[in-house]
Amino acid sequence: MSKNRTGAFIGGVLLGTAIGTITGLLVAPRSGRKTRQLVKKSAAALPELAEDLSSTLQLQADRLSAKTLRNWDETLVRLREAIASGIEASQLEKEQLDRQNREDRPDPEEDPDNEFSNPSSAHTTQS
Repeated sequence: MSKNRTGAFIGGVLLGTAIGTITGLLVAPRSGRKTRQLVKKSAAALPELAEDLSSTLQLQADRLSAKTLRNWDETLVRLREAIASGIEASQLEKEQLDRQNREDRPDPEEDPDNEFSNPSSAHTTQS
């Protein structure tokens, strides 16, 4: 994060320098001829300044892009791990519930009075 701030600071300094130079030239108490000469010199330096600013911004964009990709990859890894853990936990819970259901169900052979254990006896008692 501090690298991003540094790049933004450098970009701000370069832009501020350009604006300050132009403003200073325009309000300086010089003759028109000298001011025009200074403006020409400054205008000649503007492409270099713009190139420096562009390079700085590109470098910062590249750093941000690389960091974003790293963060995205880390997020995907954590997401995959979380999904795998969730699947594992749900399978364990299902197994536990299946075991509990088997334990809670009465064995039809052990309980002959259970009407569900012998369906034919349930129909014969109603007739």
